[in-house]
Amino acid sequence: MFFNFVDELRAAGISASMKEHLTLLEALDKDVIEQTPEAFYYLSRATFVKDEGLLDRFDQVFQKVFKGVFSDYGTAMAEIPEEWLRALAEKYLTPEEMEKIEALGSWEEIMETLKKRLEEQQGRHEGGNKWIGTGGTSPFGNDGYNPEGVRIGGEGKHGRAIKVWEKREFANLDATRELGTRNIKVALRRLRRFAREGAAEELDLDATIEGTAKQGWLDIQMRPERHNAVKVLLFLDVGGSMDPFIKLVEELFSAANAEFKNLEFFYFHNCLYEGVWKDNSRRWSQRDKTWDILHKYGHDYKVIFVGDAAMSPYEVTHPGGSVEHVNDEPGAVWLQRVRHTYPATVWLNPTPERQWEYSSSTRLIQELMDGAMYPLTLGGLDDAMRELTRKRG
Repeated sequence: MFFNFVDELRAAGISASMKEHLTLLEALDKDVIEQTPEAFYYLSRATFVKDEGLLDRFDQVFQKVFKGVFSDYGTAMAEIPEEWLRALAEKYLTPEEMEKIEALGSWEEIMETLKKRLEEQQGRHEGGNKWIGTGGTSPFGNDGYNPEGVRIGGEGKHGRAIKVWEKREFANLDATRELGTRNIKVALRRLRRFAREGAAEELDLDATIEGTAKQGWLDIQMRPERHNAVKVLLFLDVGGSMDPFIKLVEELFSAANAEFKNLEFFYFHNCLYEGVWKDNSRRWSQRDKTWDILHKYGHDYKVIFVGDAAMSPYEVTHPGGSVEHVNDEPGAVWLQRVRHTYPATVWLNPTPERQWEYSSSTRLIQELMDGAMYPLTLGGLDDAMRELTRKRG
């Protein structure tokens, strides 16, 4: 079974080496954990998972491989000795409360009853002996007491829950999923580079200790404060086919604002041309010339385009191809100029990657980006930040 576990992990894209497998077996042999399914789950997860983006995949593999084994084990563990229950009951429960507590029976009966309760119940419930909620003596919920319980969220208090790992609390961290603001921030931090610059403003503790030891008296040393040295130009496609991705792009914009002190942003539609804008409500009256931007911001800026790249291919390849105005030069020319001015340039595409091949304009822009187009997922954003870090202006 353990070899099957390793094979399933590898099939799911989790690097499971023989060394890690032997480490797990050695830990089990030396009894470093309690002999419970939950303890084994956390031990094996700590052994094989090195990236939080893989936690959800690990949970799915664990459930697939061990579900039958640990379901039976969990049900058997629920058969608590009568004298132990009586002692616990005398400590925590009144005789009247004890009369109300009855174990439902088999695993199948518990799951069937849970299903019915979920269908019947509406809203939050606290206490009691039937509805799913917090506290009480129902076998479903958390913080309550029942010898055969199914924990519904929260933290278990009595260690009697039969199911734990199927909760999959890290589902939103799967590297193939779309992002939320928190996860975007985590991915963007890969790009941050700090440097010391400017006047001395903060205490250099290590240098102060060293200087004091050498001089024999207090020798205070100061140093420039650490600043985020990364400079980012963000170009955001708005309108038309980008409307379904408004929430996702807003989250990206919010995260970028929080992570980068040196951030400049501009809007465009479909493809980059001779003008961009900062305010969508004044997109025609207050435009910035793209040429001015290329001359104003230095080569050390990192450039990130965000757009679905879905448009008529003529918007990329031909003068006058824009759907909004008569452009004197093709969009491809302006993208090439950006790439030439800023070597560190990537394109983030919110459209699922599997759909890119069906769009000729997407393929064109991907070629103009020299392949540096990435899906707007946790994994894609992480790869894009690696690319920007690798290339220097």
